Amino acid sequence: MSVAFAGSSTTSPSREAGPLRVMIVDDSVVIRGLISRWVGAEHDMEVAASLRTGLEAVNQIERINPDVAVLDIEMPELDGISALPQLLAKKRDLVIIMASTLTRRNAEISFKALSLGAADYIPKPESTREASAADIFHHDLIQKIRHLGARLRRKAAVASPPLAPASPTPAARGPVARPAAPAPAAHAASSVSLVTRPFSTQAPKVLLIGSSTGGPQALMSLVTELGPVIDRVPVLITQHMPPTFTTILAEHLARSSRKPASEAVDGEPVKPGRIYLAPGGRHMRVVRSGADVAISLDDGAAVNFCKPAVDPLFTSAIDIWHGAILSVILTGMGSDGMRGAKDIVAAGGSVIAQDEASSVVWGMPGAAANAGICSAILPLNQIGSKVNRLFAGDRS
Repeated sequence: MSVAFAGSSTTSPSREAGPLRVMIVDDSVVIRGLISRWVGAEHDMEVAASLRTGLEAVNQIERINPDVAVLDIEMPELDGISALPQLLAKKRDLVIIMASTLTRRNAEISFKALSLGAADYIPKPESTREASAADIFHHDLIQKIRHLGARLRRKAAVASPPLAPASPTPAARGPVARPAAPAPAAHAASSVSLVTRPFSTQAPKVLLIGSSTGGPQALMSLVTELGPVIDRVPVLITQHMPPTFTTILAEHLARSSRKPASEAVDGEPVKPGRIYLAPGGRHMRVVRSGADVAISLDDGAAVNFCKPAVDPLFTSAIDIWHGAILSVILTGMGSDGMRGAKDIVAAGGSVIAQDEASSVVWGMPGAAANAGICSAILPLNQIGSKVNRLFAGDRS
């Protein structure tokens, strides 16, 4: 494990090629030790600091100069939600991942943290002695640090391109050092024109949405524009999120959309005028129930390392609505939703993906875009109006 307290400028351009510097802030010595070992074992990360309170983090942020902070919510002296704006005031590009146990209070605080500038959240297991819970926490945390940190560096590289090397003077001796070749872009396809396909000629009868990292903010923004669609057809959403958090998200979606929104209940009928959100820890599918369509929830194995996962919802919808489906894939890590979206397109439906620039992580939408199955790849602020037009009869 590498632990570094190098005192470097927060604007140093040389950091791009080095490992991601991670600051761990948690009053639990056990959690600090676990995360420090996990981070230290990764080739592209290092522990910049391991601190007990938010006050220590605020006081030392400029000296430590981390790329990513894993910030506990409940701490003495200065808790995470109070430390968050102070940390961002001192280092505005700091990636902050909030960590909390699964309680309703902490879920509410995590959502508030997202609105204050936190990049993401992660639930801590109630007991690290339970191997499966610790393994999930380990996997998810490392992936979030890596992907969110990489996005920070891509943005920094675009904002501050490397300076051209100075011409050697006549007095210069020895070979002139050549600048290192730029690293390949993480999403090479985003720099070229991605192939899109025509929208389906069938009128959509349902709207399906899948999202992950960055999804809560994106969803709350999107549903504010979807009133006419929600009145006309059911809207089903799978967001990668644990229990309790989905309960809170459903309440936020109801307030943002001013439409009924709730966690889906096994066996309940699927009707227009409502938003159905997959509950944390269970896959959501749709099934025939006599002449009606109903929700089917299951506690099966994770799909694409996720539960709930987007693919089960997307593929199950084909048996009900065939090609009369419009699916939207929003920001998120991984490729969940891409296979289900392929099946939707093969059945005659359509797919819209969020573009890279407006995504927190362009994993899920990027996978769909690069697969050539999307009919549009749009910024988040253009998706709502496009969806409304498609449900109003536009087929272009």
